[in-house]
Amino acid sequence: MKKVILGILTLLILSCNEKPIAEFSLSGTTNNIENGTVLYLDRKEVLIDSVVVENNSFSFRTNLPKSPIQVILRTKNFSNYRFLWLENKPMTFDGSKTDFRNAIVTGSSEEDLSQTLSKEIDSQPGDELKKYIAFVNKHPNSIHSAYVLSVYSKTWGKEKTKELFDKFSQENKNSEYGKSISKYSTLNKNPKIGEKYVDFEMADTNGKMRKLSEFNGKLVLLEFWASNCGPCRKENPNLVKTYEKYRQKGFEIFAVSEDTKKESWLKAIEKDKLPWLQVSDLKGADNSASLIYGVYGIPDNYLIDQNGEIIERNLRGEKLNEKLNEFLN
Repeated sequence: MKKVILGILTLLILSCNEKPIAEFSLSGTTNNIENGTVLYLDRKEVLIDSVVVENNSFSFRTNLPKSPIQVILRTKNFSNYRFLWLENKPMTFDGSKTDFRNAIVTGSSEEDLSQTLSKEIDSQPGDELKKYIAFVNKHPNSIHSAYVLSVYSKTWGKEKTKELFDKFSQENKNSEYGKSISKYSTLNKNPKIGEKYVDFEMADTNGKMRKLSEFNGKLVLLEFWASNCGPCRKENPNLVKTYEKYRQKGFEIFAVSEDTKKESWLKAIEKDKLPWLQVSDLKGADNSASLIYGVYGIPDNYLIDQNGEIIERNLRGEKLNEKLNEFLN
């Protein structure tokens, strides 16, 4: 009997010493949102969870795929949305006295850091990039710093990126953002006007691997675009006319898409009637060719002459036609 009692006491002591499992929750209040409105938690266009707003209140009890994690909290048509860092902790969202995007969010240290940075930039416009750099330098263990550096690495260049990245914790270096930064640092060549182009290989719309060097000896426009890029799509009709005019004279286009969904990419090619070679690895801005060339915004392009030398960058409309006339006539 004594042994049984001793065993029970041991179990009670052990259970009292066990730490409660950290769980995420988000309790929120809103302002002027209709009853029955659905709120969605998304991560990179993948739905995590959804709830219905009742009396301007909502509550999420969700198993997060990882923590911390950046998501977007939104209505169906994005009339209300807010980017958030979620953690496995009880969190609150108070939008009762403000608009949705400026709601007060508590419970996540990463969200606190993110909002501190946003407020600093909003309160003192100018030199935003310097403020981002200062933030990353000051918070090397923050996942938000890793996110910021992954966004701006191509803008800041390989040297500054390496300087900031080297200060990161090992956990940050191993994160998805850290891996993206490492990939950029490994691939980036950032060729300049007057230098030889950098060759690469990527799958076309049929999955066949194609190389830029297939067009050696021709005047080639290396074009970076995506189906969801408004300026790219607007320029496509002009580019089609230019291609039809100069193709027989030795002009070619090698287009790299920063799409993530093949269906969207193929639909855009068909709708815009683009007849030239198209390739993509469907990794968005992490496209390996974009990383090689240091493309940090689309549309962008490189004009490469018959000897493989980069002669111009980011040519559009008549400026492109003038340059083609100069080299092909």
